[in-house]
Amino acid sequence: MRIIPTRIHGVIDYMTALLLVAAPWLLGFARGGAETWLPVGLGLFMTLYSLGTAYEWGLFPALTVSTHLLLDIGGGTLLAVSPWLFDFYDVVYLPHLLVGLFEIATAASTNPVPGRSRMMQASRGGL
Repeated sequence: MRIIPTRIHGVIDYMTALLLVAAPWLLGFARGGAETWLPVGLGLFMTLYSLGTAYEWGLFPALTVSTHLLLDIGGGTLLAVSPWLFDFYDVVYLPHLLVGLFEIATAASTNPVPGRSRMMQASRGGL
């Protein structure tokens, strides 16, 4: 069920990106390897593609919300499996797994039509 509006999803995007960039230091797993730099890189990438998404929180509308959500699912999947994929599960795995699954669930629950577009469709009898 797609219950999260893009207006809320955008806030979640930027908050999650900030968490990903800061998590290695906040949660004490900044050891300089993949466990550190993968979430940082994904957080920075998430910020860039969020800024470039055609939704309420984007600055330059280069990506559709559907494309954005696919990137969220891909990044969430990579983050969730990264401890085992890059063999650092014995050092840390729970933040990567939980935030990755959160990203997937949020993307799967977000309505891909931005709020402004839904309002325009409703005013024309489209919804």
